Parts: sequence; C-alpha cells; structure tokens
Amino acid sequence: MALVLPCTFCTSLQRKTIPINRRYSPKLRRGATATTCEFRIPVEVSTPSDRGSLSVPSHKVTVHDRQRGVVHEFEVPEDQYILHSAESQNITLPFACRHGCCTSCAVRVKSGELRQPQALGISAELKSQGYALLCVGFPTSDLEVETQDEDEVYWLQFGRYFARGPIERDDYALELAMGDE
Repeated sequence: MALVLPCTFCTSLQRKTIPINRRYSPKLRRGATATTCEFRIPVEVSTPSDRGSLSVPSHKVTVHDRQRGVVHEFEVPEDQYILHSAESQNITLPFACRHGCCTSCAVRVKSGELRQPQALGISAELKSQGYALLCVGFPTSDLEVETQDEDEVYWLQFGRYFARGPIERDDYALELAMGDE
C-alpha cells in the first residue's frame, strides 16, 4: 500500500512509493518509507513503532492537586501540552476550555520552567508571579506545580475591576449550562 502525503510545494497527491536511494537521500533512515510528489521530492514517513525513537527531551512534571489532595508525577515531552500528556497517562487534572482562555487549569509554579505562548487566560503580570495554564503549557525543564482555585486566580486577575468582592458562584446555573452542551 502506498502512502499519501501532501507536498508543501504542490497541492496534488501522488500514490507512488519509491525506493530510497542512499546516494541522493542520505538523510533518510534505514527502513523508512519514502513518497514523492510531482516534483519528486522524497519525504520520510515514520511508523508508529519508531516514533518513540525520536529524540524529543522529556521532563518530569509533579502536580500537587490541592483540591483532591493528590500528588501526580509523570513524564512530558517538550513538544506536548502538559494536560494532554497527563490525560494520555490516565491522570485527571482540572480543565475546562483546553485553549488557554480560562483559569480552570491554572497552577502556580513551585520550581522549574515552562513555555506557554497561548496562555490568554492569565495576564503577563500573573505569569511573572509564577502562574501558568496546564492546557497550553510545554515543560522546558523538570517542573513542580500546584493547582490553584479557579476563582482565586480569576480574582487575582480581575478583582481590581470588581469593587464588590468575589462573585458568588451559582452551581445551579452552571449545571444548566453544562447540560446544554
């Protein structure tokens, strides 16, 4: 069976598999499959069995879940979101939007570093104070974090705009909203 891959130079797809010529394609791994587009550009295709052999650094992430009183330790590759990696390892962490727009998965970094370019749910000020979002966070070193109360983080970010104090949570309204999804 031939593999079908889009070429970055053209929009048409070819269903032709070619043998790898080491003289012209020395960078392709032994045993890899190559396909070509109409420009005959070899493209290496990895199989699920050799994906683990790629050298993406992984880091140990420790999450202290304050709400549940549990500590989770797991490995996360640098190119994967922390929340997604946790879920793939059957670890349940708080989340809501998965897009970095809310504060449900907010944590406070105790040690280590992470990269979170898409964390729109927390301000630059809170990021500088060590807050992060797990749903859009990539570890860049071993990391230890502590989950935060969503309302607490929301208050830290927007509290100065609400003079009356924290907003009462209406669980019945929340239950109705969740039922609509």
